[in-house]
Amino acid sequence: MNGNQNSILSSGVSSISEQASALASLAESLDGEFVAAVNAILESDARLIISGMGKSGHIGRKIAASMASTGTRAFFIHPGEAFHGDLGMIAPEDVVLLISNSGETDEILKLIPTIKSFGNKIIGLHGNPESTLAKHSDINLIAKVEREVCPHNLAPTTSTIAAMAMGDALTVALMVERNFRPEDFARFHPGGSLGRRLLTSVKDVMRTEDLPLVMRDTLVRDCLFVMTKSRSGIAVVVEDEHILGTLTDGDLRRALLDDANAMMQPVKVHMAQAPVTIHMDEKLTVAEELIKENKIKTLLVRDANERLVGLLEYTF
Repeated sequence: MNGNQNSILSSGVSSISEQASALASLAESLDGEFVAAVNAILESDARLIISGMGKSGHIGRKIAASMASTGTRAFFIHPGEAFHGDLGMIAPEDVVLLISNSGETDEILKLIPTIKSFGNKIIGLHGNPESTLAKHSDINLIAKVEREVCPHNLAPTTSTIAAMAMGDALTVALMVERNFRPEDFARFHPGGSLGRRLLTSVKDVMRTEDLPLVMRDTLVRDCLFVMTKSRSGIAVVVEDEHILGTLTDGDLRRALLDDANAMMQPVKVHMAQAPVTIHMDEKLTVAEELIKENKIKTLLVRDANERLVGLLEYTF
């Protein structure tokens, strides 16, 4: 059975709008407790241990993963497993983040006495300032919502969005305070496309064989043969391996439009001088920006002596 299109769209828009409003209210409610939570994690030379049950557990895993990849040593432990031995993974200097929307989740409350006996600082992330978790936490992050977006106010929906947003806010604040840079992010994400671009040097991927090289007195006609053979759409004019200029497909077309005899003239008459180049040790991200900024397809790669050592062709 197909639903009514207007009703479905209205429901979707209403849900997202209500959750957006809840997040705006959450942002306005942040206070000194949020600052205290960030400082507690920063001051600890150990790890952030995160635990939650059910939906809160899923949120906890996400927060732990986000923090671990952005400079904060964090990991998730399941409260049930913790109560049956995994508490031994917690060191006294660790900070513990316990997540429970109601603040009364039995599996979470059972952990508190042992964590207290260890001497760990507890950060409670919940939606009930009068709850048992709130009363036994050293720092309280209150992600309270007026109601769930669920039409029956039952299924965790808006409350889970609020808890997730609070976790992301913590993560970002820690990144800012630690001056966490894209290069740092790349070290933790070497397998991703961003990591590869941030960690890879131009010399690792540049083309070094069959470079389309010509001399300044090479005829444009002969230069065309070099360009065609190399399949690069560009010829590099060099002298003693030093870059003098370039002749591209576009330059060639413009030359022929201006002068029918261009084919029999030397390249130096039509070449573009001062082409865009990059040092071989630069990172691939820098090369990508140069290519985009200058709207070119091929970047000339040079060494410290300004000699051509390769070409980097647009593949981003």
